[in-house]
Amino acid sequence: MSVAAVNQTSIKGGEFLIKETLASQIFIPEEFNEEQRMIADTCRDFLSKEVWPHLDEIDHAKSPALISGLMDKAGELGLLGTAVPEEFGGFGMNFNTSMLVAEATGAGNSFSVALSAHTGIGTLPILYYGNEGQKSKYLPKLASGEWKAAYCLTEPDSGSDANSGKTKAKLSADGKHYVVNGQKMWITNGGFADIFIVFAKIEENGETDKNLTAFIIEKSFGGITMNEPEHKMGIKGSDTRQLFFNDCLVPVENMLSERGNGFKIAVNILNVGRIKLSAAALGGSKRVASQAIQYANERKQFGTAIANFGAIKHKLAEMAVGMFATESAAYRVGQNIDDLIQAFKEKGMNDEEAKLKALEEFAIECAIMKVHGSEVLDFVVDEGVQVYGGMGFSADAPMDRAYRDSRINRIFEGTNEINRLLVVDMLLKRAMKGQLNLMGPAAAVGKEILSIPDFSSNEDETLFAAEKKVIGNLKKAALMIAGAAVQKFMMKLSEEQEIIMNLADMVIEIFVAESVLLRVEKRIGLLGDAPNALHKDIAAIYLNRAVEKANIAGRSAITSFAESDELRVMLMGLKRFTKIEPANLKDARRRIADELIAKNDYVF
Repeated sequence: MSVAAVNQTSIKGGEFLIKETLASQIFIPEEFNEEQRMIADTCRDFLSKEVWPHLDEIDHAKSPALISGLMDKAGELGLLGTAVPEEFGGFGMNFNTSMLVAEATGAGNSFSVALSAHTGIGTLPILYYGNEGQKSKYLPKLASGEWKAAYCLTEPDSGSDANSGKTKAKLSADGKHYVVNGQKMWITNGGFADIFIVFAKIEENGETDKNLTAFIIEKSFGGITMNEPEHKMGIKGSDTRQLFFNDCLVPVENMLSERGNGFKIAVNILNVGRIKLSAAALGGSKRVASQAIQYANERKQFGTAIANFGAIKHKLAEMAVGMFATESAAYRVGQNIDDLIQAFKEKGMNDEEAKLKALEEFAIECAIMKVHGSEVLDFVVDEGVQVYGGMGFSADAPMDRAYRDSRINRIFEGTNEINRLLVVDMLLKRAMKGQLNLMGPAAAVGKEILSIPDFSSNEDETLFAAEKKVIGNLKKAALMIAGAAVQKFMMKLSEEQEIIMNLADMVIEIFVAESVLLRVEKRIGLLGDAPNALHKDIAAIYLNRAVEKANIAGRSAITSFAESDELRVMLMGLKRFTKIEPANLKDARRRIADELIAKNDYVF
């Protein structure tokens, strides 16, 4: 069942690039209800009482017992079962609520990694792909925390190329078990997990399947050994190990889904992981920013708090703008997924299939948000260190842990390079299949840049009309370059990774900038103009930033393949499509920073 078959007017994944989205069509965080906010507060209270006072102890624990014990406590509060249906012992929350939980628990450093691995890639494969018997057996114990889960995909020679794994599964002589042999590495929760989602290739009659198959393996099956925990740059309290499967006997009924479906499972579960990671990174960013704001108010230099200096205000404001942008776009995607799930279910699709189809539809946006959220977090922690100055480099100050722990997020759930490549690859594949009409608009843009610009003064005075025109022009710039690159390289475009990543940067900025603008527009509709003056500042700063980044990325792409007249015409088009009215962004940043400083916290 296609998206079009569900609703002719529904928003499709990737369609933002060729179709204007209305503010009324998106969800904004201000719309979370009281119950959802209480759930988030419960998560934050848990971190405050159970995790933050013990961060040093967690990082230096000699065994996984401490993290495992915290998982037990989280299970007692129901934090492990937010996405699990009520019939299997969970709360059955919708997708955007589970995103809010991911954000609220995302500031827990190593504990957050353990929690997300369990509730996401450890539990969801069974929820989405398990049969009724498997779901009934495993989900209640995973939701309560009685059993902990781990996900075993990566191998020493198969990281980004996951389907090249060498772990094998061979049917036993009596046909009752698969005998699994192989090695997995970087397995989060490996030291204390009771359940492992393991990917292997079935070997039969001397032939090995081309695609992976997934299995649910219990530690109690035996044949599992492991190394000591890895010594890592960050997330030191997360139990990460190499696991070895040595003639591990897995009952045939523990195959997850169908033979050869493992790679599809891995890809679809990663879609969930990517969008949830952006929410978790947002939660981590907010905590770091709040600490930086508070330190800036406390630290005195030259007779005054450093928060009073313009250079520090610049940093605090830029942190806020990045986080507001991630938040705006992440929950926009979360609601798109929720809306499509509901539409699919109304047409008769079961809950699990509806969720998978919806996540697959918005895989482009999930990849976009994984990149954006992780890079905003890295920016925030880096600037956090700088605000702390010399103390930022001290292991006794909070920035040390934050800086080290943030770095993994650009590698988790597929590196940001892989995700950038995926964004463009998925857009072009959907265009080739006729699912997205990218080539028509790209051709139209090609004609437009050869025409005389329209200098008429029919000014649209509706809210954000000028800003929306800027967004529309950025879309034209991306389509122009994508269309020209496809014509130039055809099927060999995949070999031009630098150009693809330039395009991805443009697409990411377009989606996020549009999300920020639509959020502020909707906020004004809900709250009026006056309470949103600073939010309009945020939108102006982010839009200017997006235009600048798109111009740089676009120029880099164009000069990588265009020559002579084509080069001049495309650069002329890029210049036309990356124009924005100048604004005093310094004062806008100061207004934002002054609000943060006055509230002594991140408040947007």
